[in-house]
Amino acid sequence: MCGRYTFQSDFSPEISQITRLAQANGYEIKTGEVFPGDTTAVVIADQGKIKVVGMAWGFPIFGNKRLLINARSETLLEKRTFSESFKKRRCVYPTTGFFEWNLDKEKVWFNYADHHEALYIAGCYNFFDGQARSVLFTTEPNQSVAPVHNRMPLILKKTQIAAWLSDFNAASEMIANPMPELFSKKV
Repeated sequence: MCGRYTFQSDFSPEISQITRLAQANGYEIKTGEVFPGDTTAVVIADQGKIKVVGMAWGFPIFGNKRLLINARSETLLEKRTFSESFKKRRCVYPTTGFFEWNLDKEKVWFNYADHHEALYIAGCYNFFDGQARSVLFTTEPNQSVAPVHNRMPLILKKTQIAAWLSDFNAASEMIANPMPELFSKKV
């Protein structure tokens, strides 16, 4: 996945509720088009309860001003940067779609349909200088994304969120699940 997604609370009642929960918990989150480094809404498990928080998107790359925003789901346990977070600090990005750029550098938006429906992306988080920061997971693209990009986000069904956050064995199985076919349009 390249590096942008949408979080349109005004177009999705589900995302609107997530926005309200983040704000009620004291977080100011970015809405609209979300860029690496932005504080975005993420869903986490906190002492056995599911909670919506605000968190910066991207792990810092030491000695560099860039951010590491994605992690390959196929190698999570092999990479020291992600293995402990995948085991203990998984999160979910609520979105209303994501962007990829094709070979002609055209921006293409993906979701389940042609409107801003809630779409959940798997990830993990860690702490850097006392600040929680997150990355999202990518996987091999399916037929709907492959013509545009060689990776796609690891998408979770809403019904999978609780297990993803609380059950390591279930999460380990989910990283191998086939991804849903998606609608795309150039924007």
